[in-house]
Amino acid sequence: MYIKNVFDRNFLEYASYVIKDRAIPDLEDGLKPVQRRIMHTLFEKDDGRFHKVASVVGECMKIHTHGEASIGPALVVLANKEYFIDRQGNFGNIFTGDEAAAPRYIECKASALAKDVFYNPKLTPMVDSYDGRNREPVLFPAKIPAVLVMGAEGIAVGMSTKILPHNILEVLEAEIACLSGKKFELYPDFPTGGLVDVSDYRNGNGKVLVRAKLDTSDPKRILITELPFGSTTESLINSVEAATKAGRLKIQSINDFTTEKVEIEIKLARGVYAQETVDALFAFTECEQSISVNLLVIKDGLPTIMTVTEVIKHHAKQLVKILTKELELEKKELQEKFHLRTLERIFIEERIYKGIEKMKTAKGVQDAVVSGFAPFMKEVGPRGISADDVEHLLRIPIRRISLYDISKARDEMEQIQARIKEINGHLKNIVVYSINFLKGIGAKVRANEELGQDGVPPGSRRTKVGAFDKIDVKEVARRDVELKYDKKTGYMGTNVSGTKVAEVSPFDRILTIRKNGMYSVTDLPEKTFAGADAWWIGVADKEALSQTIFTIIYKEKETGFACIKRCIIEGWIMNKDYFLVPDGAVILHIDTKPKFSFTLKYTPKPRLKILLEEFKAQDYSVRGLKAGGLRLSNKEVSRIEVGKKKNDDA
Repeated sequence: MYIKNVFDRNFLEYASYVIKDRAIPDLEDGLKPVQRRIMHTLFEKDDGRFHKVASVVGECMKIHTHGEASIGPALVVLANKEYFIDRQGNFGNIFTGDEAAAPRYIECKASALAKDVFYNPKLTPMVDSYDGRNREPVLFPAKIPAVLVMGAEGIAVGMSTKILPHNILEVLEAEIACLSGKKFELYPDFPTGGLVDVSDYRNGNGKVLVRAKLDTSDPKRILITELPFGSTTESLINSVEAATKAGRLKIQSINDFTTEKVEIEIKLARGVYAQETVDALFAFTECEQSISVNLLVIKDGLPTIMTVTEVIKHHAKQLVKILTKELELEKKELQEKFHLRTLERIFIEERIYKGIEKMKTAKGVQDAVVSGFAPFMKEVGPRGISADDVEHLLRIPIRRISLYDISKARDEMEQIQARIKEINGHLKNIVVYSINFLKGIGAKVRANEELGQDGVPPGSRRTKVGAFDKIDVKEVARRDVELKYDKKTGYMGTNVSGTKVAEVSPFDRILTIRKNGMYSVTDLPEKTFAGADAWWIGVADKEALSQTIFTIIYKEKETGFACIKRCIIEGWIMNKDYFLVPDGAVILHIDTKPKFSFTLKYTPKPRLKILLEEFKAQDYSVRGLKAGGLRLSNKEVSRIEVGKKKNDDA
């Protein structure tokens, strides 16, 4: 029992650690712990210049326990988001999947946007690092929903998150709309471009369809110019080659000319054209993919599933709180500065420092300063003079006293008062101030001259939102596989030497009616036993079969009398056997023509004058599959002859 409790407790601690401290981003700043530690390291090292990634990784290891193996790749991924880390050097290629150069060859620094969004050491709660030698942030006071801007993916114990990236300008506009009390909609935007169908996005907890952007202007060539999210040129080319080997595509060659922009060329085989190949590319390759999304974040220390709308609303409120705290903190600092400048002005202008020349003790000096301010307490204000204020005045150097500029000091104090007044106005209209702040962030993003890897500014939408027509894989698949049947051995399939009965696709299902009247539907086999002299083998297409009338003429087991049954095979369970005729009956003929004539030849018997009798199949009604056949005559049948007569259409 003790050991079980130990295991339970340790497992719960491990699960909580993986969920909170490794895999799932926090709602407040949108970062996982390793990303937060990387940004903290960059802020601490920031001097306006680039730093070697190897140096950043080494510094980050002081507060991150998992070593460089996790820090380096996380930094590269974060840098390739193009928002919060400025890059210099080869950070890999998000289109081809090429890895970044070694950390000693590439450089980075915190971007100006990152400083605007995350950095405020006065409001950032800090804790001791794992070894107690350093301090690290608990959460950054993020001013925008970075979790939506960057997206996230992670697998923890018993849960996972998949958050798609969104366009930063659209996120800012959505937050502005939320603060303004207006409705908003937000859809994913991917750095690789492409197209996205968001009809089932369900506010961040459904799924999306993503497609590559294809250029089909040349009928004999297809160019892939943008990738679907989650694919690289290498993985997409591999999927095209696999589909070609499986016979689902017919291409002549595929070439990758991708550099800063995606360009994959597919040359088509002879007799195959671009328009008829597009659907097959979407159906059988990575040119189209379905992505399930799950917006799971850490909120107030607990994993919580949220919607995109809820995240925007949460951050709108959070932005107002953060800006309020920043303004109040700045106001407090300005008031403190104004108070000190007032004391300095009076101390110097009124020559209060002269009163300390005759004092011989520290207490006497302090008392002299305090008493010197007695006539000017109205100017000092209700705060009065503290011991710290006295110490500050006593530390003023003689040089500063002698060079004191009264006009300059008064101008500075006027500026401080003007700024305090401005802050009070912002605090009274904090929502308007928040909206203006977001607009300012948007303006900085638009003004960013650094282009992304595809030459497009980071703030521009790359992915086109639209609705896709549903592609039926069975309809797109080429029916160029030969289904064969050997009457002698009774085997049928794609790997059988016999007579071709149909051209099918790998997705087709096969209906087989055997000699004894038993039928079943199976997947396309390579080789399976259908029995000798099977009556019918073909594609089990429900739409086509619903229009097909099967006419079965059979001989009863006990009497030998002929019966006819006309029915439609509409439904079935895969690999289940069904019977069209009673047990023991002998099938004389099965036909799918809607109209035909047949002649029954009866067994000669005493007093039997009519030995031949002609019938028309269309004279008999279509009945259900389970219904019995209709007796044609009360005479024993020996054989049947089927032929087209002149009056068949009568």
